[in-house]
Amino acid sequence: QVRLVESGGGSVQAGGSLRLSCAASGSILSINSMGWYRQAPGKERELVATVASGAYTNYADFVKGRFTISRDNAKNTVYLQMNSLKPEDTAVYYCNAVITTFYVVGDYWGQGTRVTVSS
Repeated sequence: QVRLVESGGGSVQAGGSLRLSCAASGSILSINSMGWYRQAPGKERELVATVASGAYTNYADFVKGRFTISRDNAKNTVYLQMNSLKPEDTAVYYCNAVITTFYVVGDYWGQGTRVTVSS
């Protein structure tokens, strides 16, 4: 079993910062990519940023220059530093990881953490 646990969401005013964390645990052989997605009310879930095992990063255009994704392989943890937050960043943020266990390569999701940005 693999579990992803997110933390760090909350409420902040526009221009503020938050840092999200997501720790993976369980029968993990290796973690391929890790990333963050978000879903605003009434909208589809969308990619925010990903980081591959080789530390290659990919960002959605709407967060470039404001958000930074990083990972700590020793802790099986991915972070999302969010600066210059805007009201349109309000959403539930989900951690995602592609993980190899002893049996399969699976796509795993966290339970989500809410981020609210007020103007």
